[in-house]
Amino acid sequence: MGQIATFFGAGFLRPASGTWASAITVALAVGAYQAGWALAVPAGFVVATVLGFWAVPPYLRATRGEDPSEVVIDEVAGQLLALSFTVIPLWRHEVPDLLTGAWPGWVVPFVLFRLFDIWKPWLVGRADRRGDAAGVMLDDLWAGLFAGIGSVALAGVWHGLVQPWLG
Repeated sequence: MGQIATFFGAGFLRPASGTWASAITVALAVGAYQAGWALAVPAGFVVATVLGFWAVPPYLRATRGEDPSEVVIDEVAGQLLALSFTVIPLWRHEVPDLLTGAWPGWVVPFVLFRLFDIWKPWLVGRADRRGDAAGVMLDDLWAGLFAGIGSVALAGVWHGLVQPWLG
């Protein structure tokens, strides 16, 4: 369970273990998309969420911590949720290259997820203040949801308002 909670040791990377875990997750998601496995991103979100809710409670009991920095499976789940909002539409439109051709599709969800995870507005902060294992997971799931919605909104602004003006 410790391997899952720390995402196979990524949680021990310093500084900013959550940012490292998010960056590793983005790299894996982009790699999956590039390999033709775009739907591995939303599937990975489901798997990471289920495994996180399973692994975090016993890890917290064993370490006697509320939200130790090495627990990053929550960042993995939240980041995959945020990425799903852009990866699925890109896949449906048969965009072949996420890495360089549609790079805002992974950069924007990464930046927004980290912003919401660190800033902890509204429901993100409320979940974080729970101080229990569910709160560890839920704050990042809320951050991922907000980052995904924000990514879609920014894409809509870009494609609907800005890009037409540029020609």
